[in-house]
Amino acid sequence: MSTDITAAVSAVLRQAGARLLRRTSTEFRPSTLAELVAAVKANDAAVADLLRPALAEIHPDARWLDDEHGSGPLPDGDWWLIDPVGGNMNAVQGMTDFNIGVSLVRDGRPVLAALYFPLFDELYTATEGGGAFLNGVRLSVSAKTSLDGALAGTGQAQPGQGPEMADRVGASYSAMAKHALYVRISVPVTHQLAMVAAGRMDLHWQHDNVRAHASGVLLVQEAGGVVTDLDGKPWTLTSREYLAAAPGVHAEALALL
Repeated sequence: MSTDITAAVSAVLRQAGARLLRRTSTEFRPSTLAELVAAVKANDAAVADLLRPALAEIHPDARWLDDEHGSGPLPDGDWWLIDPVGGNMNAVQGMTDFNIGVSLVRDGRPVLAALYFPLFDELYTATEGGGAFLNGVRLSVSAKTSLDGALAGTGQAQPGQGPEMADRVGASYSAMAKHALYVRISVPVTHQLAMVAAGRMDLHWQHDNVRAHASGVLLVQEAGGVVTDLDGKPWTLTSREYLAAAPGVHAEALALL
C-alpha cells in the first residue's frame, strides 16, 4: 500500500477531526433518547459528508460503505469502510473516547487502516505488511507474558443487542476478571484495539465482529499482535467473534474465553 495513500488519508482524517471538534461540547447533555439519536446522526453526517468525496478522489475505484454496524462478507474488490464517529454517543455526552475510523479492504482483507482521535491529536495508521504507527512512530504490542499483569477489555459493537449477548459478555467478563489485573467494558471497540496496538492495553476480545473493526484489527496485527476467532482460527472479516492480544497472553486468554 502506497505511503502516498496513507498520507492522503491521514490528512483527510485530520480535516474531519477538526470539523467534529467544532461540533462537540462538554456542556451539551441530551435529555431524551430522541435528542441523543439526532445528535449522533448529525455528527455522522457531518464527518461522512467530508470523507466520502475526499476518499473517492484518493482512490476512485474503491467502493464506499459507512454502515458502522454491518457484518458479513463483502464482494471482491476495494472498499472504503468508514466509521464516521466511533464512540459517537461518548462525543455527544461530552466524554473523551471517540475517534474517526477508515479502513481500505481489498478482497476481504484490510490493507490500510487509519484511526484519528481528534481530542488528543493521535493518528494511528497501519498498512498490510508495513507496520503500525502512532503519529509516525512505530508501534509494538506489549511484552506481557501473563494475565496476572494484563489490562484487558471488551465492549459493545452497538447498543440494544439483547439479553443473550449481555449474558455472554457478562460471563466472559467474569471469567477474565478472575485472572487479569484489570478488565474494562467500554466503547468504542476501535479505541481499545488501538490501545492494544500501542501496548497500553494487552488484549481485547469481542463477541460481535463488525466490519468497521477492521481498522483496529489491522493496527493490532501490524503492531505484532495476534488476532484469532475464539476457536483459535485466524481472524477474517466474517469471523463471528475474536480476540486481539499481545502474543505472550493470547493463548492464556483464549483458553479462558
